[in-house]
Amino acid sequence: MTTTTTTAPSASARTNPAPWSPESWRRLDAEQQPSYDDPVEVERAFEQLRKLPPLVTSWEIENLKSQLAEASRGQRFLLQGGDCAEVFSECESSIIANKLKILLQASLVLVHGGKRRVIRVGRFAGQYAKPRSSDTETRDDVTLPSYRGDLVNAIEFTEAARRPDPERLIRGYERSALTLNFIRSLVDGGFADLHHPEYWDLEFVHHSPRAQEYQGMVENIGESLRFMETLAGRQVGEINRVDFYSSHEGLHLLYEEAQTRKVPHRPGYYNLSAHMPWIGMRTADPGGAHVEFFRGIENPLGVKVGPGMTEEWLTDLVDRLNPDDEPGRLTLIHRFGAGKIADHLPQLIDAVQRAGKNVVWCCDPMHGNTVKTSSGLKTRRFNDIMSEVEQAFEIHAEAGSYLGGVHIELTGDDVTECTGGARGLDDESLSEAYRTFVDPRLNYEQALELSMLVAKRLAKANADATSEGPVVA
Repeated sequence: MTTTTTTAPSASARTNPAPWSPESWRRLDAEQQPSYDDPVEVERAFEQLRKLPPLVTSWEIENLKSQLAEASRGQRFLLQGGDCAEVFSECESSIIANKLKILLQASLVLVHGGKRRVIRVGRFAGQYAKPRSSDTETRDDVTLPSYRGDLVNAIEFTEAARRPDPERLIRGYERSALTLNFIRSLVDGGFADLHHPEYWDLEFVHHSPRAQEYQGMVENIGESLRFMETLAGRQVGEINRVDFYSSHEGLHLLYEEAQTRKVPHRPGYYNLSAHMPWIGMRTADPGGAHVEFFRGIENPLGVKVGPGMTEEWLTDLVDRLNPDDEPGRLTLIHRFGAGKIADHLPQLIDAVQRAGKNVVWCCDPMHGNTVKTSSGLKTRRFNDIMSEVEQAFEIHAEAGSYLGGVHIELTGDDVTECTGGARGLDDESLSEAYRTFVDPRLNYEQALELSMLVAKRLAKANADATSEGPVVA
C-alpha cells in the first residue's frame, strides 16, 4: 500500500483513458488501500459482497442526479452532512435518529430562509473508511498499522485490533444496510412529515440560545401549511415525506467494486453502495485508480477540492469524470480554510467557467479549518467555519456562479468538539464531551446556527429573484 500526496499529477497521467470496466482500476496504483495479509480471505469477502443485495437503487440515484442538476442552476440547495467517520459500535437507533433529526432541522431552516428545495444527503450508512497521512502509527517505540476506519481495522492500539481484516467489509455492508433500512422506515412512516416537526426535537435542543429562533421558524412554516391546505381543501402533496440520500468517501476500492453492477433497463454500471460517493483530495489524481474507477459509474460524484489543486488538475478531473458534461453528475466540494479560500477559489471557478463545464459548487468549511489546542486536541473554530461559508457566497456571487450546497461534519449528540458558537465553547470546554474518533464535529447548536447563516445568505441571493410558487421540502 502506498500513501498519496496532493501535488499535481504528471503529464503522463493525463492521457486518453483506456476502456473502462469495474475492475479496470486494478491495473493502476491505488492509494490509501489497506495491506491485507491473506489474499484468500480478501477474495472470499469480495465474492460474498458481490452476491449481496444492493444498498440503494438506480432510480434513487438518477433522481438525486436530476435534483443536483437543479442545484447547479441555483434552483435547489445541497445539504450534505453527518459524521466524520462512522463506527460499528454506534449503529444504534437513537444515534441514527439523532443524526437524521439534526439534518431535518437544518434543512427546515434552509427551506424557510432560503426559499429553495433542499437536497438532503447524509454522510452515513457507509462512512466507515478513512484516509491516513501515514501507513503506520508509533507509540512508545511500538509501530502498528494506522487506523483506517472500522471497514478496515479497529481503533485500539494492539496488534490484533490494527490488523486489516477483510471480514470487516461484510460487517460494514451489514451496518450500512441496517442504517439505511431504519432511515427509510422512519421517513416512510411519517417521521419527516413537516406537519410534525416536533418529531425531530432533541431532548437538549430547548437549552440552546437559538432554540426560540428555531421554534419561531417551525411555527411560521406550520401556519403557512395550514393556510395552503385550507385554500386547497386537502393536504399539500409530498409534504409528509422527504427524499433522503446516502454518501460516503469511496476510498476502499474493493468494497466499491463489489457493489457495482448493471441494472435492468438502464445502460452502464451503478455503484449501489451509496447514492453519491465522493473522491477525497488524497486520491484525486486523474491518472490514479480512484478516478479510473469512478469515471465509469453512473452515480453523481463529489470531488474534494483543496489548496493544492491547480486549474489544470481540476479541469482534467472534470473532463475525466464528466466527459459528456451531464448536469448533476459532478459536485466540486471546495475545502480551503477561511484564510485560504480567497486566494484559491476564484481562479478555480474561472477555470471551470472557461471550460464551459456544468458542476455543482459546494462549500466544505470544516476540513480546511482544523487546528490543535495547546493540549493536543483537534478542533475547529466556529468563527473560521462561518467565515469560510460567508466568503464562499461572496466569491461565487462575484464570479457569476452559484454556491449550490454545504458539506459539514455534524452530530445530533450534545458534544463539545468545535469551539465557539452560540454557547461560546472555548478550548477548556472541549473535554466536557469530546467523543469523536477522528475529526471534530459541529454539535446540534452549531449546526443550526450555521444553517441560519446559510439561509440568510440564500435569502439575500433570492432578493431579486421571482418566486416560482410554494417551496416544498
